[in-house]
Parts: sequence; C-alpha cells; structure tokens
Amino acid sequence: MPCRPVLARVARGVMGALLSLTAACSLFTTEEPAAPPVPAPGAKLVLQPATYADLPGWQADRVSEALPALLRSCEKMLRQTTGVAGKPQDWNAPCSALKNLPPANEAMARAALERWFQPWRATDNGNPDGLFTGYYEAELRGSRTRHGRYTVPLYRRPPDLVMVDLGEFRDSLKGQRIAGRVADGKLKPYEDRRRIDAGALTGKGLELVWLDDAVDAFFLHIQGSGRVVLEGGGEMRVAYDGQNGWPYVAIGRQMVADGKLDRDGVTMQSIRAWLAANPGQAQATMEGNPSYVFFKALEGDGPLGAEGVALTPGRSLAVDHTHVPYGLPVWLDVTDPEDSDKRLSRLMVAQDTGGAIQGPVRGDVFWGHGPQAEQRAGLMKSRGGYWLLLPRTVTPPAVTVPVAAVPTGPAS
Repeated sequence: MPCRPVLARVARGVMGALLSLTAACSLFTTEEPAAPPVPAPGAKLVLQPATYADLPGWQADRVSEALPALLRSCEKMLRQTTGVAGKPQDWNAPCSALKNLPPANEAMARAALERWFQPWRATDNGNPDGLFTGYYEAELRGSRTRHGRYTVPLYRRPPDLVMVDLGEFRDSLKGQRIAGRVADGKLKPYEDRRRIDAGALTGKGLELVWLDDAVDAFFLHIQGSGRVVLEGGGEMRVAYDGQNGWPYVAIGRQMVADGKLDRDGVTMQSIRAWLAANPGQAQATMEGNPSYVFFKALEGDGPLGAEGVALTPGRSLAVDHTHVPYGLPVWLDVTDPEDSDKRLSRLMVAQDTGGAIQGPVRGDVFWGHGPQAEQRAGLMKSRGGYWLLLPRTVTPPAVTVPVAAVPTGPAS
C-alpha cells in the first residue's frame, strides 16, 4: 500500500491541468507545500562523495535491522533501476552478498555495506539540509455492515474512475497522472470530497467497510493505509486503491490562515484536538480538502510502499522519487522528533513517496503501527539530511567532483 497516495497539484502544460499521483506523506504539516513530487524549479540533486567516517552515528546503529527492508528492495533493483541507482547488474554482487549474511550479525552486516556501497552526501544544489516528517499505519474501528455508530463509509474504487499515466503518452510527462470520469467522450472531473460526503456514491454498492468516526476516516485518507478492528473480532487491513483527481489541500495550513491554530503548534494531534472540540465546524473544515481516496482490502504483508514492497517500521523512508530512486539504502541523520537535543541517525531504505515530499533532501519516516508510531509520526518535523549508499560500480552523474576522483571499485 503506498504511503497515502493522492492525485495532487494542478500543473499547467500539455493535456490541460495535469495531476501527479504520489503518496501524501505528512500533509497535515504547514512546513512544506502539500503537493506531489514534481521537480521544483531550480531543485537539483547534487551528490558529494563521502566516507563512512562522515556518517554521524554509523558505528552505533544496528544496521542489520535494515537488511530485511533492503533485501526486499534488492528484488526490485535486480530487475529495474532508475536515475542515480545505476543498472541492475550493479546490484548483483551487493545484493548477493547481503542475502548470504547470517542474520543479526552487526559486524558482518556493517562490513558488507562498507565493502559494496559508497556513501554520497545528498544536497539540493549544494545545500544538505532538509525537512523530515513521519507517517504511520492507522488503527480504526469498523463494521462490515452499517448500523449503530458505524455510519462512515470507506469506499472501494468506483468502476467509472479513470486514472491515466501520462508518462505512457509522452516521456516529458513521466511520473504524472490525471484522473476523472469519461462523459460524452471527454475526461471530466470526478466528484470532490464535499459531494461524496453528501452522498454522491450512496447506493452504488461501493462500501468496503463502515467506520465509527469521520475524523479517523479523514486521517486514514491522508495516511492511505490502516488496520480496521472489526466489531465482533478480527481486523481488515485497508490500502489505497485510487483517488478522485482533485488537488490535495492541507487543512492544517488553512486552519492557521483562519486563525483556528497557531502555526508553530500545528501537528496531527493539534488538528485532531481542534476537530474534536469543534464538531459543528469539523465537517466543513475537512471538506476544505477536496481530495478523496478509495480503498481496497489488503492481504498478506503490509503496508506496501510505492516501490511495491512491504514497509519496515523505522527503516522505510518515503522520498521524492523524481530525485531519489526507490530501493536505495539511505543514511539518515536528523533531529530526534521526541528530543531536540538528540539525533536520529540510522540506516533507512527509500521505499515510498509522498505528496508533501518534494525536493532532493526531503523524507518521511514510516514508524509502523500503534499509539507510539502515531505519536512519533505526529510530532516529527525534523531538520537534517541524508547520504545515499550507491553500489561502488556506480558513478552518479550529478557530482561535485570530477568523475576520475570518485571511487569505483569495491573497498578493500
């Protein structure tokens, strides 16, 4: 399940208003624009060669805990890579070496990573600093039938919703999508959140499950994935399966503009608290975001990131995939979300993307499931940066030193 994929950001250009399909990570924040990863003017990933001694906390992290996530991505990298990741053959030896390691052996895991991967400091035109937020898998209460307090539907993807990958038509439009419904031979906008909440899809048999709280449902649309604890026992894991094509509007930013919240105090928790304390205004406030997500039941491991692999709590990172390819191991070093005097320094894997995740140095940490994950995700607005770990046979194109100066062979 992708990390809150949404169709967001209206862009001018060929075929009219273009929308980009991404995962909308941490879209309740006001620090970043709630738009999909469309390359910003002037934004450019520029890499600077580094050593493992440059990575803060490298010796302290239990890097073996990130290997299961990296090995899931290896299966993808061996078939197809993009951008600075190199070619599939560049990943053969590194992935094989990691796969054959004994489990939970820190010394061997660290040695293998150092042997097969070269660290590169990621910058935006030389600036290594960026914003890092968090997300989680929500837990909700629901029923398979509507009754009692279970009155809020999660809808399946409507059969008349058309989602178009514009990159299939023109290379210049890769990564961009548009959605709507066909009427009179033309693609028209789909109903927005207000119309759907008012009953536009009622009676069409699209209800997947009924929830007991409209605010929980709204935040599930932002998170894009969750577990519904069912009345009478059992649970249903739900995942993103489409979006109505309307641009995402961050209600947190609008609430600040309306004087409902203080800018410095905007978190997921503060937004939830305001909505709970102002039930008469909650529905209209949520309808300020016209974007609407449709869901499907998910079987097996999950949630799934945009790379198509199951996410690993604390080790999977959502990135702007127009700059950073999926599957790359990433060394993260940012302010700890729960203690500004500490650092959060650990090995992550780029496995997801996000609507608010824009730029060469920007990320969203997946914290997993449950109250602690929700707390960390809601608090996280950390400054810092990361290093990309590329196979040593890869010489990335965007570097700040001559190619001849970049190490290309395995470390001894």
